[in-house]
Amino acid sequence: MLHRAILGSLERFIGILIENYAGKLPLWLAPVQAVVATITSDADAYAGKVLEQLKKAGIRAEIDLRNEKINYKIREHSLAKVPQIWVVGKREGEEKTVAIRRLGGASAANTDNGAQEILALDAAINKIAMESAPPA
Repeated sequence: MLHRAILGSLERFIGILIENYAGKLPLWLAPVQAVVATITSDADAYAGKVLEQLKKAGIRAEIDLRNEKINYKIREHSLAKVPQIWVVGKREGEEKTVAIRRLGGASAANTDNGAQEILALDAAINKIAMESAPPA
């Protein structure tokens, strides 16, 4: 086995980052920045369009089309420390909006309940694109 100090330093630095953020990495650094989760299978087509828009904007995103309850999906992705969960259902598909749930649920931009924010799709894409830029 070959030992390189440069690789060991990188591994230690990544370990320090993960420990410092307790696994909750900032949006720009997270491996998966957003997950598009559907409430019902009626929204699968719209969720695919949302994922496509996110990918075009350069966001590292995944889609969750499983036939599970939305609370289960949100809990699972929250435990995986995904910074944003974009929830779409039939109503969101008709109105071309998304409900954004942020990890931790504390944000000044959130609605009264502090758990989610409902935005038009274009506005949401622009917002996440701006937030995902690494700090200067």
